[in-house]
Amino acid sequence: MLKQLMMVFALALFASMAMASDVTPNPKYEGIDITVNINQASAQELADLLIGIGLKKAQAIVEYRDTHGKFETANDMVLVKGIGVSTVAKNLERIEL
Repeated sequence: MLKQLMMVFALALFASMAMASDVTPNPKYEGIDITVNINQASAQELADLLIGIGLKKAQAIVEYRDTHGKFETANDMVLVKGIGVSTVAKNLERIEL
């Protein structure tokens, strides 16, 4: 529990710094608002639509969700091994619950 609280605190602390970094948009989706429901999307959808998430990390997200239940907030993704604060921060506008 303490580890989870520390991760959420770290996300809140560093989210503003991560949001300041430039993210190069994919020209394939230019002009389209991209959103993905992290509680319903397949691993392939997560890998295709989230910045910095490849298929292995996407599979880890799905496995975590299957084991622990739905994510209550986007910030809960930091509880998945391999998903860091900056990755979540880059995707906050894309994540739906």
